[in-house]
Amino acid sequence: MAIVVGIIIGSGIFLVPREMMAAVGTAHLVYAVWITGGILSLFGAMSYAEIAAMKPRVGGEYAFLHDAYGPLPAFLYTWTWTTIAKPASIATVASGLMRVLGTFPAFAFLDHRAFGPFLWSQLLALVAVWIITTLNIVSTRESAQLQTFLTWLKVLMILIIAGFCFCSLKYGDWHNFATSFHGARGGFAGFMVALIAALWAYDGWSDVTQMAGEVKNPQRSLPLALVGGVAIVAVLYMLTNAAVQYILPSSAIALADRPAADALRLVAGNLGAGLVSLGMAVSICATFVGTSLSGARVPFAAARDRLFPAVLGEIHPRFKTPWAALILQAVISSLLLLAIGRFQALFSLAIFSEWLFYAFTTATVFVFRVREPETPRPYRVTGYPAVPAIFILAALVLTVFSFMDQPRNSIAGAIVILCGIPIHYLFQRHVKHEKA
Repeated sequence: MAIVVGIIIGSGIFLVPREMMAAVGTAHLVYAVWITGGILSLFGAMSYAEIAAMKPRVGGEYAFLHDAYGPLPAFLYTWTWTTIAKPASIATVASGLMRVLGTFPAFAFLDHRAFGPFLWSQLLALVAVWIITTLNIVSTRESAQLQTFLTWLKVLMILIIAGFCFCSLKYGDWHNFATSFHGARGGFAGFMVALIAALWAYDGWSDVTQMAGEVKNPQRSLPLALVGGVAIVAVLYMLTNAAVQYILPSSAIALADRPAADALRLVAGNLGAGLVSLGMAVSICATFVGTSLSGARVPFAAARDRLFPAVLGEIHPRFKTPWAALILQAVISSLLLLAIGRFQALFSLAIFSEWLFYAFTTATVFVFRVREPETPRPYRVTGYPAVPAIFILAALVLTVFSFMDQPRNSIAGAIVILCGIPIHYLFQRHVKHEKA
């Protein structure tokens, strides 16, 4: 549950209220978006929980896709995940951490040039990536313990920030919830833009399934972690959004770069803004540990099934962790960090493919219900078949809207996926040649 909560809550909750308000314009529509995003994420988590409890294997979505549809779809998912989605996500988290640290006077040097074209923020982000990677190689247990500590520290800081806002008698005003931002995009397009922002803030709940083979009693633990973790996040998100709205009117939220920091600066001066920055740093660190910990399990599982190079399936003889897959993940993340001007674009490429694979993975609930009706299911989706069907439909609608709203990035994402097809067959020919 700490991994679910820790990965989901990053910097998003401190930043996306602006994007959402600028898209829909009123507090009640912002809450409608948060609730819709929370329900959709919960539906997805419930669907994944049935599959994960039924098939608790390392690799999560990769394993589910492989068992349901065969090696090619599983390879395409792993290819997209390994080359773009996860390394770009880690690079984004590392860069975001440096940007938050740069708000403190002691780290003002981060924006200065170190040597050549590289900034100190790039170099320290690289160091952070390799520190976290080393920790994950040395001990999964210690990484998980650090993840748990940072997660609950993160939750505590969010509650403190909300408490500061709601206890402000001077600046707090319930009438702020009735204000509106007249420059909002509005309509269905505005609602969808806000929903994508909210779902980005909720994203990450599926990552814990990639560690299913390393969890004790996964049949009980995974459904509890997925459903309970998403529910906790939804409550914290709406609480934080309400705290900011209590201090700032809608127009101020829509125009603020960091609404939470602006609200705390108003309530408690620079000390309050510093508290938000510290909360963001702790939040990002927890996400950093969790996303790196889970990400390498996908190519590791694919290598074990001989869909990826065998070296990525090796376990460290002393530490018992997938060291090669973790190192590959760190290397690609480092390359993206060095190409700082482009890695955010690469991250946006993954949005299209991520939701496409969410839909395909959730559909395996129906595949396994038909193909393996007698297989024990420690957890069954409440509301089947409506719950997984609604999530699949929503994922496809978001994919289509993303394609229409950002055709260039979506087409590039589709090209990346399709490039995996010839690579898959070339690699399989190489494997057959080795066997011969």
